Amino acid sequence: MDSKMIHTCSHLLKEAQNIVVLTGAGISTESGIKDFRSRTGLYQLAPEYILSLDYFYKHPRKFYEFAIENLYHPKALPNIGHEIIAKWEKEGKVKNVITQNIDGLHQKAGSQQVIEFHGTMKTLSCTNCGKQYSTDELVELMNETEEFYVCTACETKQKRTRYIKPNVVLFGDTGDWFTDEGFQTITQILHHADVVFVLGTSLQVTPFSIFPRFRREGVPLIIINKGKTPYDFQRDSYVIQESIGETLNKLDQELHKGPM
Repeated sequence: MDSKMIHTCSHLLKEAQNIVVLTGAGISTESGIKDFRSRTGLYQLAPEYILSLDYFYKHPRKFYEFAIENLYHPKALPNIGHEIIAKWEKEGKVKNVITQNIDGLHQKAGSQQVIEFHGTMKTLSCTNCGKQYSTDELVELMNETEEFYVCTACETKQKRTRYIKPNVVLFGDTGDWFTDEGFQTITQILHHADVVFVLGTSLQVTPFSIFPRFRREGVPLIIINKGKTPYDFQRDSYVIQESIGETLNKLDQELHKGPM
């Protein structure tokens, strides 16, 4: 690991008072959760189409069989990366976490200010009446009834209009943050950051990939990701292609090192 880069980044973090963290699947792989696009990721098991809104409506049972097995991880535990981010929030350094992840591990680690940009796999809602279900409830229903994905709390002539959908953003879908108001909130958060910290995302998927552009000119962009990102060679970018947990641990040690 590049000790000079660690020293540089720790100095930037030490000076910062408003760190905004952007996270992707790479921070959760160290908790045993598969990412999507790597050589061992989910898209090697199945095409992206399976996680589309269109596929959900055409093949709800097959969709849920795949989603429950691959996207729902109730027993997964936060790793040291999640824990250090939560610790820095308690210390007043990290102000917001904006995550692509739907696993809830940031909250399990203790982070409070979390924007789940792509939603959460913990809950599901009827597309007609909005009744909310827990994913555990749905798993039980899968074993009890054939049309477990149809809401029984409301009545419409067409069952398809009252499907129970996970509260995640699928391909061809939009979410709570995909609104003018949602984008404005996020861009303002990024505009006020004095460090933007990217963890475990290649920043390839829009619109999440454009978020670093909303930082003010000269604000450092620290990237810890094993793969390349479009921002790696920009001015004010600091890149470490190492383990997130190990790197954050070293940065945390530097931050809390006493005077010599």
